[in-house]
Amino acid sequence: MKQIISDFLDSHKNDFYEISTYIGENPELGHEEFKSAKVLSDKLSEHGFNVKMGIWDLPTAFEAVFDSGKPGPTIGFMCEYDALPEIGHACGHNLIGTMGIAAGIATSKVIQETGGKVIVYGTPAEETKGGKVTMAEQGVFDKLDVAMMVHPLHSYVKSGSSLAMDAIQFEFFGKPAHAAANPEKGINALDAVIQTFNGINALRQHVTSDTRIHGIIPEGGKAANVVPDYAVAQFYVRAKTRSYVNELVEKVKSIAEGAAMITGASMKMSNYELSYDNMVTNETLSNIFTEQLISLGVDSEEIVENRDGSGSLDMGNVSLVVPSIHPYIKICNELYSCHTTEFRDAALSEQGKEAMILGAKAMASTAYELLTKQELLKKIKEEFDNAPK
Repeated sequence: MKQIISDFLDSHKNDFYEISTYIGENPELGHEEFKSAKVLSDKLSEHGFNVKMGIWDLPTAFEAVFDSGKPGPTIGFMCEYDALPEIGHACGHNLIGTMGIAAGIATSKVIQETGGKVIVYGTPAEETKGGKVTMAEQGVFDKLDVAMMVHPLHSYVKSGSSLAMDAIQFEFFGKPAHAAANPEKGINALDAVIQTFNGINALRQHVTSDTRIHGIIPEGGKAANVVPDYAVAQFYVRAKTRSYVNELVEKVKSIAEGAAMITGASMKMSNYELSYDNMVTNETLSNIFTEQLISLGVDSEEIVENRDGSGSLDMGNVSLVVPSIHPYIKICNELYSCHTTEFRDAALSEQGKEAMILGAKAMASTAYELLTKQELLKKIKEEFDNAPK
């Protein structure tokens, strides 16, 4: 049956090549991916999936279901297809989205024999206001037994961790005055921002080594001779676990409140982007995927062990509600970093497209293992239930 999966993807690879190229050459920002969502969902419909578009108050999200009508696990594949400003698909989401539908469609070709259900999710805006965050909050993924996606990179890397993240904003409100003639009548909102940065810098000595707090000042006044009556600071607060990020945010909030008190300004705190949870890889599921990669011809020595993630991704929110993996597949021989023009070009290359099909084969083969071996799914769920969140 795995041969059926492989043969299908080989015989239809040109269709998937065309889709990934089309998305790559028509980059769309988060929540604006109408062309990408349509071309992906149309292909799923063509292969018998029941597709719903624009659901969960996300106009470019979709859910595509292929139900065998027989008992069995429900396997979820994630598609991403948003681009970056100016440099397009420099994170390879044109490959991720196409790989997700390819894996889902290939799995559907064997599911009538195995039983179970395949669901392919279109998840917009991973780079900014991650669609998976909203979807996880609404319980979309609760029906899944496992969730999978594969990300392109310059090497093969097992699914690992990522940092939980909150995007917090502090607005400070002061009182304007002429900075030379009567500065004593002003309340300097920018001073409150600067004191907030100073306080956070002092906090760095007393946080865990995995903590990352970095920020900008998008608004700091209009003219040097006017006491700024309005200033804004924005920060990303990251750490290995959601619980510790929650602690850090409270500490940072206290610093901002203190800065407001010192300067006499008032302060308003808000989240300017959705919060991302840390990625918790299901190691049992990860090992099955790795075994499939090796069986498809990847040298085991090429596959790098789990690494501690330094960034944040909305697949983390999925991983806290369903056993999940987010491994990386090699699309180039050079050590190109994501979010660069070089990596964008690699994601459009022939090598990138070939890697995309390999990733789809590995995901679909992993799904087949779970659809046919109940003991594997039981082990996955036991690990998930006992994993620290």
